[in-house]
This record gives sequence, structure tokens and C-alpha cells, in this order.
Amino acid sequence: MADPLKAVYNKVFLQQFSEKVRGAYPAFDTVGFITTVTGNQAVWDQLALKARMRRITTALGLYLPSSYEEALRILYAIDESCSGFPYLFFPDFVAVYGQAEEHWDLSMQALARFTVQSSSEFAVRPFLLREPQRMMQQMAKWAKHPNEHVRRLASEGCRPRLPWGEALTMFKHDPALVLQVLELLKTDPSPYVRKSVANNLNDIAKDHPALVLATARRWQGVHPHTDWIVRHGCRTLIRNAEPEALALFGYAEPAGAAALTAGAALTAFPPVLPGGGSCELRYELAIREGEPAHIRIEYGIDFVKARGHTVRKLFLLSDKTVPGGAHLTGVRTHNWSDLTTRRHYPGRHRITLLVNGQEVAYSEVTLVLGQNKKDEPEQC
Repeated sequence: MADPLKAVYNKVFLQQFSEKVRGAYPAFDTVGFITTVTGNQAVWDQLALKARMRRITTALGLYLPSSYEEALRILYAIDESCSGFPYLFFPDFVAVYGQAEEHWDLSMQALARFTVQSSSEFAVRPFLLREPQRMMQQMAKWAKHPNEHVRRLASEGCRPRLPWGEALTMFKHDPALVLQVLELLKTDPSPYVRKSVANNLNDIAKDHPALVLATARRWQGVHPHTDWIVRHGCRTLIRNAEPEALALFGYAEPAGAAALTAGAALTAFPPVLPGGGSCELRYELAIREGEPAHIRIEYGIDFVKARGHTVRKLFLLSDKTVPGGAHLTGVRTHNWSDLTTRRHYPGRHRITLLVNGQEVAYSEVTLVLGQNKKDEPEQC
């Protein structure tokens, strides 16, 4: 089994990092720093990734000079040799020790610098929570920066629902300031930046679907880069079969048109299987005669949960344009092994075939488990 991600912060890493610091700051107490970070081994072993990172940050605050400016100068001396995910504690140092008003400009410079080597997307969030208007003005400046990593920070840092980041509740309620920044990035030449803009739009769509659809209509056709952002940013709305989103991207049929499918079938084999097994799903679709059709084919499983209710999960099969009268077939193997994000429970699971969000056929699979999991924590 692969080591958990937190294992990157081990004594070898800390020793190597300490030697880099001591090269720029000979008074650095390497032994004291490592001992402070790891502390009690049993406690250290239980710490999660971000908790380990914060331990490194706070230990740096103890063993670097007490002057914030002087501490940053030391970090600046080594940051080019400290690149990648493990060095997120560089911008975290700014978030922890650079919040004072007199340090604002220096902290903004440090966040922009450190994001190039790792990422400041988490470190900007305490500044946003404290002074959203002021910080979003800074994000707007970063959106025009020549470095793509800094421009990405302008978008990624203000995502309302950034994974692993503090939720920005104020932007969940009102994303107007976020959209102002995204406007500046909607034709960005960097795919790295455009992906962040699309993910930000997708975050906003979960709370404000109508606003994102209005933005999508306004942006569509502006530039090929923007068209990709719009499509990717509306992916949750499409997956949820939001009628206006389907129509915007050519999935919906004109009013009064014949039904898109002239026939459909879905079979699941075997119909009864044990937990951890797999089943084969076979589908057939007959598309109505006439003009070509843009279709999105999915299957949805209504997973039985511990308390007996069901939660649907969708799986994409195909997304393409087909000629009128096309006959489509396909096979997909679905694995029923437990995942960290989903556990399986015994019972009858309905499997539905959907075309452009509409159910066209269904089948069923009965899952039989060797043990009763009703008392285990439920995952949705």
C-alpha cells in the first residue's frame, strides 16, 4: 500500500530542509527545529497532512529571527531550491506571521513569490476572510501578472469551495467580487489558469446556477479559450441535467421535436453479486431519424445507504454528436468494491440509463454482502 501523502514530511525531509535554512542562516538550530516539529513520535504519527505542515510553519516562527522581514529574507534566499507541494509551508508562514497591517505589502509580495514554487492558494484565504474587498483588489492585480502561477492564484485562491481550503462563506452567498476577477482571466493563454477559472465557475454554480448560466451565455463565443472554460465550468449543471445548461451546449431538443431516442435497453449481469464483485452493463440506443444529435449518455446507480435510503451517482459513458437514425451499443464493467469515498450496502440497486439527462431504460442489481455494515460510518 502506498504511503499516505503526509509521509512526505519525515525526518529526512526535515533534515534536508534544515540544512538549506542553515546555509542562509548559520544560527539556525537544526536539532531544535526538528525536535520541535516532530515532538512526541506517537503524536506526530497521528497528525494529518495539514497539521504537519502547520507544525513546520510554527517551528520556523520559533527558530527564524523574530523580525518578519528578516525571516522572509532567509526564506527568499532558499525558496528557488524548495519547489513543489511539500513546501506549502512557505506561503503558510506568510498566512501565520504576516497578517499585521504594517506587513501587508510585504506579505502580498511574498505570496506572489512563493506561489511560483508551490502554491499560495490556501495562504491567501485568511487574508480574504479578514479583508475581502481589499484582498480581491489584490487578486485583480495578480490576474494581470505576467507569471501564469500568479494569475492562477488570482482565481484558485478565491474559489468558494476550494478542496482542503477554508470555505469562503461570503463568496458562497455573493460571488460578485469573484466573477469580477474571473472576467479578467476568461481568455487567459495558459491552460493552467483556464482550468482554475473553470473550477471556480463550477464552485459558484453549486450555489448560484442561474448566475453561472448567465455568465456562460455572455462568455460563449468570445474566444476559443473562453468556450472551453464555459463548458468545463458548467459541468455540474450538465451532469445535473439542468435544462438551460443542456440547451446552452446543444443537448436539448427544440420544443415540439420528436423524442431523441426511438428505443433503449439496459441489462446488468449478473443480477445478483457479492460486495467487491463486478457486473457487466450492456446498453442499446436507437436515435430518432432526422438531424444529427448531440448526446450525453450516462448511467446512474441509486446506491443503497446504511439507513436504507438511496443516493444516486452518475457515470459518463459517452458524449458526442451522432447522425439521426444511429443505433448505438456499448458495454461497461462496474466494480462494486468499497472506496474511501463510497461504501456499499446490501440491497436492490436501481441502475438507470440516461440520455441528455432523461431516463430511457433501467435495470437492477441486488448486492449481497458477507457481513452487516449498518453500524459502520456512512459515506455519501
